[in-house]
Amino acid sequence: MSMDIGTEVSHDAFPPDQVEKPLIYKGRAAHSNQVSRFDPHARVAVDDGWGTLDEDAPPLRTEVMLDAAKTVINYIQSPDLPFDRTLNHYRGCEHGCIYCYARPTHAYLGLSPGLDFESRLLMKADAAELLKKELAHAKYQCAPIALGMNTDSYQPIEREYQLTRKIIQVLAEANHPFSLVTKSSLVERDIDLIAPMAAKGLASIYLSITTLDRQIARRLEPRAAAPERRFETLRRLSEAGIPTGVMVAPVIPALTDCDMEQILQQAHQAGARKAGYVFLRLPHELSGLFEQWLQQYFPLKASHVMSLVKQSRGGKTYQSGFGQRMRGEGMFADLLAHRFKLSCQKLGMSGERLGFRTDLFKVPDAWRQSSNSPQLTLF
Repeated sequence: MSMDIGTEVSHDAFPPDQVEKPLIYKGRAAHSNQVSRFDPHARVAVDDGWGTLDEDAPPLRTEVMLDAAKTVINYIQSPDLPFDRTLNHYRGCEHGCIYCYARPTHAYLGLSPGLDFESRLLMKADAAELLKKELAHAKYQCAPIALGMNTDSYQPIEREYQLTRKIIQVLAEANHPFSLVTKSSLVERDIDLIAPMAAKGLASIYLSITTLDRQIARRLEPRAAAPERRFETLRRLSEAGIPTGVMVAPVIPALTDCDMEQILQQAHQAGARKAGYVFLRLPHELSGLFEQWLQQYFPLKASHVMSLVKQSRGGKTYQSGFGQRMRGEGMFADLLAHRFKLSCQKLGMSGERLGFRTDLFKVPDAWRQSSNSPQLTLF
């Protein structure tokens, strides 16, 4: 959604202390649709004399658009990540987590990292067929693919479009290893595909759990599964023989960090044997969106939360350097790392990612024939 009522003015003309009425929608976390860092102008709502600014905002519905792509595997070189390739078949995420580090990527599409990110989504409808073509390429070398590292592969629109299931079916046919992190219980739908792959050492699933407080979770991540439901998902995946782990992510100082030890303990009881955590990341436009959210729901804690964030980020709200971006630095960040390490040692949980087999990878002959078809040169 964009704010159509208003006039365009330059960023310099926008008063820094001006307070706008927040756009509050049920089931949405962001409270504005602020323009991105690439837009030369800002939009300011103005009163037309009829009191329209005091009216409730109209319903905000999710819009899904097609995302044209020639390839789907994204190769990365990040020394602080345990994989070198990802696959993101959705852009934007209906879970609407206010802290999502992927929000600023919507700016590359000419959309807002705010409400647009959680309501104007894009999908690569032919992702499964593109994946087949890439895996069948003669120069492709097998290595684990991390699904949905930018936005959740099991966000609500997956129920209808089932792109994640189609992609896992392709990976299963080729015995190709993959890992996945999600906040959704919808992953249980695909146990029939994932469990046989896990038995071969080809799959692992992590559940991301931020807090145990239902009220905070509802405001932080409005359309994700409730915390207790995610623990149940961990249990069901583990019982199906699927290696599972938990990501305590993100850890928000003075708001959710107090839950770290209990999240790890309950995840261990549910069958998780691996664990990781990520300190709150606020790149680009996300800093303003998150601070606006804090002021709306936790005004008495807002300044303390942001103070601890800046203390852990060299005086800024974000550091992009490898390693630092995930953990932060300084006294609070060091204490957090120590708490995590002690809890994992006590529970016998490893911080290392699960190992995968790559020797079973084999491309079906039908894929190679299809990828070499002269008809493909017409498109």
